Amino acid sequence: MGDTEVKNEAGEKLSKNELKRRLKEEKKAAEKVEKEKAKAEAAAANPTTAASAKPKSAEEDISPNEYFKLRSLAVEELKLDPNTHPYPHKFSVSISLTNFLEEYEKLKDGETLTDVVVKCAGRIHAIRESGAKLIFYDVRGEGVKIQVMATANAYKSEEEFGVDNAKLRRGDIVGVVGNPGRTKKGELSIIPTELVLLAPCLHMLPHLHYGIKDKETRYRQRYLDLIINADIARKFQVRAQIISYMRRFFDQMGFLEIETPMMNMIPGGATAKPFMTHHNDLKLDLYMRVAPELYHKMLVVGGIDRVYEIGKQFRNEGIDMTHNPEFTTCEFYMAYADYHDLIDITEKLLSGMVKQIFGSYKVIFHPDGPEGEAKEIDFTPPFKRLRMFPDLERILGMKLPSPDTLNTEEARLHLDRICVEKQVDCPPPRTCARLLDKLVGDFLEETCINPTFITEHPQIMSPLAKWHRTEKGITERFELFVMKKEVCNAYTELNDPAVQRSRFEQQAKDKASGDDEAMFLDENFCTALEYGLPPTGGWGMGIDRLSMFLTDSNNIKEVLFFPAMKPEDNKPKDTEAES
Repeated sequence: MGDTEVKNEAGEKLSKNELKRRLKEEKKAAEKVEKEKAKAEAAAANPTTAASAKPKSAEEDISPNEYFKLRSLAVEELKLDPNTHPYPHKFSVSISLTNFLEEYEKLKDGETLTDVVVKCAGRIHAIRESGAKLIFYDVRGEGVKIQVMATANAYKSEEEFGVDNAKLRRGDIVGVVGNPGRTKKGELSIIPTELVLLAPCLHMLPHLHYGIKDKETRYRQRYLDLIINADIARKFQVRAQIISYMRRFFDQMGFLEIETPMMNMIPGGATAKPFMTHHNDLKLDLYMRVAPELYHKMLVVGGIDRVYEIGKQFRNEGIDMTHNPEFTTCEFYMAYADYHDLIDITEKLLSGMVKQIFGSYKVIFHPDGPEGEAKEIDFTPPFKRLRMFPDLERILGMKLPSPDTLNTEEARLHLDRICVEKQVDCPPPRTCARLLDKLVGDFLEETCINPTFITEHPQIMSPLAKWHRTEKGITERFELFVMKKEVCNAYTELNDPAVQRSRFEQQAKDKASGDDEAMFLDENFCTALEYGLPPTGGWGMGIDRLSMFLTDSNNIKEVLFFPAMKPEDNKPKDTEAES
């Protein structure tokens, strides 16, 4: 007689025997899941047992999410006892890792100073277990690495050795109390009597060997980039040296360091599109500053003859390899100086800075990134000089319209024809200033590898610069270019209020024709000029861009700790293991 047929939950017809077999399998599978769950919970609750069961490296075979859950559970368990709390308030460090390496460099192989106790701290980057009673840790900090050779024999007690070491994982901040020593193989080490967990790392840390290659992860999680890529901190140290050198340079010349407003009713001082913000109490829309220039000149009018400021500017423009919406500049204004004096000061400042930081006037730069061709930038003074109109005409092999006719439609059409013929792209509005700027960018700036001054810009491109003393239509202005990029802009300042007002009015016409970057008319500034601005030289330099060239970084994001990034709306949050 055959098996009686029955239906399972899905409505499928099965024999009794088949149904029994399937139920048995399902029960087994459920029991297995429960066992695994209990095992994981036990491991999290009792890290000592978990550690003795399998090496710590094996824990990293699981997914980053699972690792985070298990580690979080273990850390929560440690918080239950005040004596094992994983976030202590204080750990007294007696010696830095750098000083430890210097001070005990002379130790002989196999020597341990048992009468000397040091206390230092850092982040664990590697753990190598040589059995239950000997564990090696690589601890890093301050850009250096020391080895911690933890042995049960040297520890305060064998039981505590097991408990304390079981708490530690790669990425944790650890405090080490112990004796300086050198292993028989010659590795300078600390032999600990005590290891204190100071701050656990809940996420699985990328391995140093692989690093973090993904630039998105590096820029969004800069802390992780700094943990893994030790050379990144060096770039920011050079950046700090640049700023420090500038401060000393200007202080020694008798300049006063000043601060000027970041929020303004009129965004003056540069041709750029501003950011807007709103003041609730005043019920007023304000602009984030695009440059501090106008305030500086007001102070020179007031009798402070030499002023400088290092600070942030904000420009509502595109983000690319050399532009960030907020960036750092140094600007100075010097009474009784002209653009010839400023050229001399620029050469002295930059050549001296490069020589002091690197010990040479020459630096290596990779314009296409580390894998690309290396170029040498030579900051040996004097720097090369190009005059805008004569040298552009020479390179183009064509005559340009006369600088004093650039406010005419005829000149605009002439420049338009040249751009079309030379296949130079210039999006509308195709004003004289924009067409000329594109021609200079494609033909003059492209030749500037070593520091090069491009001088004597036309008045239509320089609304705040003073007219040239001998040639009509041009100004006493220069820009400094390095590796085809502008790093500095300076000129003899325009100090005639009537001419300044007419230049602002021309800018207003450009704005009306659709040029978002044209300047606003600033009546307050014009009024200040009416009180008398002495002959003055004004100068501005982009610190971020200079930092790029002096740290061999072809992307501005490399020299900003927290660069502007697009929102991560559609990206998964689990980026810890990207490497």
